[in-house]
Amino acid sequence: MLRRRMLIMLGVVLLVVLVLAAYKAFSIYTMIQGFTAPKPPISVAVATATEKPWQARLPTVGTLKALQGVDLSLETDGTVIELQFESGQKVKAGQPLLRLDSAVESALLETAQADLGLAQLDYGRGSQLVGSQAISKGEFDRLSAVQKKSKATVNQLKAALGKKSIVAPFSGTIGIRQVDIGDYLATGTMIATLQDLSSLYVDFFVPEQSVPKIAVGQQVQIIVAAYPTQTFPGLISAINPKVENTTRNVQVRATLANPDGKLLPGMFASLQVLLPDPQLRIVIPESAITYTLYGNSLYVVAQKKSEDGTPEKDDKGQPVLIAERRFIETGERRDGQVMITKGVRKGEIVVTAGQIKLDNGAPIAISDDKTLAEQNSPPRAD
Repeated sequence: MLRRRMLIMLGVVLLVVLVLAAYKAFSIYTMIQGFTAPKPPISVAVATATEKPWQARLPTVGTLKALQGVDLSLETDGTVIELQFESGQKVKAGQPLLRLDSAVESALLETAQADLGLAQLDYGRGSQLVGSQAISKGEFDRLSAVQKKSKATVNQLKAALGKKSIVAPFSGTIGIRQVDIGDYLATGTMIATLQDLSSLYVDFFVPEQSVPKIAVGQQVQIIVAAYPTQTFPGLISAINPKVENTTRNVQVRATLANPDGKLLPGMFASLQVLLPDPQLRIVIPESAITYTLYGNSLYVVAQKKSEDGTPEKDDKGQPVLIAERRFIETGERRDGQVMITKGVRKGEIVVTAGQIKLDNGAPIAISDDKTLAEQNSPPRAD
């Protein structure tokens, strides 16, 4: 009886082991089938590598300066008795701006003018008398010297009186005034800044090896942080005939119009110097490129080939497409496009969206879904 029970238990255990072994074997078989089964193609968006004229640009940075700009200051001291401008006002050349107390200078000028008048009368009488030898030649020379000295004194006092006022040296926009009526101002005190904003200069530096690429009259494009979506055109107007000893750079100046007064002196500017003679270059969308520390790469659409080198086809007779990973060399990037210097040929089809799921040799299917195509598109500037 005991032997029978043991045989039954042994049979049950053996049955359980066989069932578990069969289940495990079925799981392994299913897993193997899953690995060996062909993977479904991954939907991707693509673009064609095109060859187009590409105008090279020399990027640099610079600073805006006014066509004319000065800090108005005094050449003499005195008390302000009249201000003839408002902060931020547009003024014309020669317009009076400020006047200091000049009562003392005016009184001295009147005295000097009276002395000049008397000296001129004495000189007139002397010129008549010296001809008839009524006075000596030496006395006439003394009268002539007195007249010249009196005239010089009048001119000196007029010049000193003129320094008691300030007029606009050119037309422009005056800044915030730094003085008020009644202030006593010392020599050299700044009154306000005056800037001619009708046109601007932008000064920048280029490496000495880039000097042969630039010339007077060459076009530049300027962008400032205040208007990041707007480009301001300009022309190179001067190239410094000297290389800086410390930086080995050459200073260049471009001129640009500023009719709306948007740009202000002192603004930081990003520039692109347009180099001549555009060359044909291979160009692809920037979204096709993957940037890594090991190098830049992309996926090119290729046809899968069998061992004998013939293209494989699916059950519908269409070529089987796969992703071929390539490492490339890039040039300039501009407006969502990248210039390719090595790794892609004209007419090849590159993957622009969906490449995050790809690996070299992965099967792909070209999708017409616009949403997929826009996933990696760069944002458009409004």
